[in-house]
Parts: sequence; C-alpha cells; structure tokens
Amino acid sequence: MTDHPQPVRPQSTRPFETVLDSRHPLIVFDGVCVLCSGFVRMVVRLDRQGRFRFATAQSPFGEALFRKHGLRTDSYETNLVLIDGVAFTRLDSFVAVMAELGWPWRAAKALLLLPRPLRGWLYDRIARNRYALFGRKDACDIPSPELRKRFLG
Repeated sequence: MTDHPQPVRPQSTRPFETVLDSRHPLIVFDGVCVLCSGFVRMVVRLDRQGRFRFATAQSPFGEALFRKHGLRTDSYETNLVLIDGVAFTRLDSFVAVMAELGWPWRAAKALLLLPRPLRGWLYDRIARNRYALFGRKDACDIPSPELRKRFLG
C-alpha cells in the first residue's frame, strides 16, 4: 500500500487568497540554501508551461506563509509547497512538485513506498546538514527579470 503526501493544514486562508492563484503551484524555499535554490532552478527548467510560482522563506510573504502553516520562521528546515490549495512540507513537498512536472519526474512518487518515519528521518538528516553539505549564500539570489515575474512577495 502506498502512502500519500501529507498536506499541512492551514490556520487561516483569508489574507493570502488575493495573492495566491490555485492555477499556479507555489514553492516557498530557503533563499540562502544552495540546495534549495538549486531545486528551484531545476523546477524552473523542467516547468515548460511556467506554472510554478516562487517565494523565499526570508521574504515577508514567505515568512507569513510559514507562520500560517505552523512552520518555524527562525530556521527554514523545510520548504512549503502549495498545490491546488493544499500545503505540503518535507519530502512530501518534493514528491508533490515532481508529480506536477509530469513523466518521468512523477516517478518520484516511488519515494512514498518508504515508511513515513524513514522518509522523515532521511529528510531531517539532509535538512539539518544542508548548509554544511551544499553551502549557504550570504543573501538570496536576485532572479532575472523574466523569472522575477514568477516570484511572489
């Protein structure tokens, strides 16, 4: 039996409804993390339809979304992905994004075959050591003018 990505339940949705568009999945990520920024660059390359939108967790908008979904804002050890109004974090967010990108990326759903405790443990090991393993920038990247249109907040 396969497990499904676990959504995160929001505390309130009113302030974000005017900014968020359910036609455009949103990735809120640690903008100074080399691994996280690399993931966003990969999504930009693979998202041929330009559906995904992005926000750094360090932006006021990203921080507010983290708070809204009960995530820490003093350390960004996960990303937050909103797809069709449903929020995902941790490894579930990666799987949800890859599934949105279609085949062959949808094959990442195989990760859901791993028991949830093992998925959580693996994710935590990478998240807690991501700066040491992949590096950290002094500031968030400044996106190109074309990509800036896809950033919120």
